[in-house]
Amino acid sequence: MSALTSMWAWDNPVARTLDARGRDYAPAEPAALVAFCQDRALQRVFLSAPWAADEGPVGDWFGAATTALQTAGIAVGPLGGDPGWLGEPSLAVTWALTALRSGPSDSIQLDVEPWATGGWPTNRDQLCAQWLTLLDGVLAALPAGVSLGVDTPWWLAHEPWESGSLLDAILARVGRVGVVAFSDHAQGPDGIVALAGPAVVAASAAGLPFTVGVETDTAEVAGGAQFTFIDEGPVVLEQETALVADAFGALPGYEGVTVEHHRTWRALLGLD
Repeated sequence: MSALTSMWAWDNPVARTLDARGRDYAPAEPAALVAFCQDRALQRVFLSAPWAADEGPVGDWFGAATTALQTAGIAVGPLGGDPGWLGEPSLAVTWALTALRSGPSDSIQLDVEPWATGGWPTNRDQLCAQWLTLLDGVLAALPAGVSLGVDTPWWLAHEPWESGSLLDAILARVGRVGVVAFSDHAQGPDGIVALAGPAVVAASAAGLPFTVGVETDTAEVAGGAQFTFIDEGPVVLEQETALVADAFGALPGYEGVTVEHHRTWRALLGLD
């Protein structure tokens, strides 16, 4: 059994000539997306939900893809994040509720990254406070039965905040977490297990379901060849993530490894 149980999927098949939000990626058609997930025995897809996900051709696709996946027994977490939401958290609420209208799901997955903004080096505390306020607002607005998931880099477990870590503050607010630990190997001091370890132990202790995220995009996008499996290939990806499963599989809440992302994973497999 593969350790790879979920993936992020950022692309849609809609032509840009039909909808400015289109990504022209045919393998994201609902039937093709379901087939890929079934072939890989995936349990969950974090599916990019556009702004105004209940409108236009991309909105139609999102609703159809969500329905097709869930009908096939694959859970869907509408996925989104915009740094602009940090200053206007009501926009995140609007996005989330609209995505749920288009494709009802049991969770929402936020990937807002304040550390990726230009203001992080000088305005860290303000950005962190804005991020937590955003999470509080979305959580309060979600319907009953819908959990809030958040993607978090491994190093948040070491980032101080108030009397604990920034990760502690996140874990107190969410219902699930994706621990991003991009590396092209599992073992060693800079391997996935060592990087993700403190964060996944904290998530498990908090009683939350969690996955560990790995990268298959280009070295340029990943920030370096050492952070992605693009050069190692699919066999090494399976081998190394099996070691991740061996390390964390017994922890309560462990739900496997999430792959970043659908398009680049397909390319790694030689399907595109």
